[in-house]
Amino acid sequence: MPPSIAVIAPGSMGSAIAARLVEHGCKVPTLLEGRSEATRRRAAAAGMTGASAAEIADADLILSIVPPGEAVALAEQLATVINRNSRKPLIVDCNAVNVETIRRIEDIVLSSGARLVDAAIIGLPPKPGTKGPAFYVSGDAASDIAVLGQLGLDLRLIEGPIGAASALKMSYAGINKGLTGLGAAMVLAATRAGAADALRDELALSLPHVQARLANALPDMLPKAYRWVAEMREIAGFLGEDHPAALIYEGFARLFEHIAADVQGQGTEAAQLVAFAERCKAKT
Repeated sequence: MPPSIAVIAPGSMGSAIAARLVEHGCKVPTLLEGRSEATRRRAAAAGMTGASAAEIADADLILSIVPPGEAVALAEQLATVINRNSRKPLIVDCNAVNVETIRRIEDIVLSSGARLVDAAIIGLPPKPGTKGPAFYVSGDAASDIAVLGQLGLDLRLIEGPIGAASALKMSYAGINKGLTGLGAAMVLAATRAGAADALRDELALSLPHVQARLANALPDMLPKAYRWVAEMREIAGFLGEDHPAALIYEGFARLFEHIAADVQGQGTEAAQLVAFAERCKAKT
């Protein structure tokens, strides 16, 4: 019989992973109290069922998939409920947090009697007919969630302690999303100075792979920019506050915060980024 696997929360990644698990016969409870109607519809479409915190604590596995700024609070919420239970689930923290944060989460989880697996999700939410995303896991209990590999997830074990998977996530996201942030900053600056078309043409000539990447990455980033703010600060923390490169990621956090506010406001700079991306695609 497939295990009961709770997924918190039913965002775009969480609901897509839940749908994959449901396809393989799993029951997937989630927390819906206080969530929007759109979130409730997304959860229902994925086959997830609303549950109380106590019912979540009775699951075999709990996958925590929330914005990084909410990861510690969720661990504390779960630990409070699990403390009252004789049954102790295995919690898989799949959030984009730095090594210091995941170790803090480990302390919280262990205090409840539960165990923790450190996980890093790299790639887009799973779609029917696709294998991804990659689901890297580390920690002493990582081998105990091998069942996820039999339930449609691309599970990849890292031989390392709690923190190893999070370190991979921070490093990969620092490069991947950092390049998007760098491109967005320069495209906006070039646009303000009247050089956007010249920049596009030069990228097409000398860095066509960069132009192709920005054509997809810039518009894709816009609805996610608000989520990337905390992630950039986690990456800054991963580097260490005394490391000069941490300032780069604090700058990216402020950039994505600025872009997110523009998306929610007048949308002037968002339109400029979309226009640049569309002109890049028109040239290919």
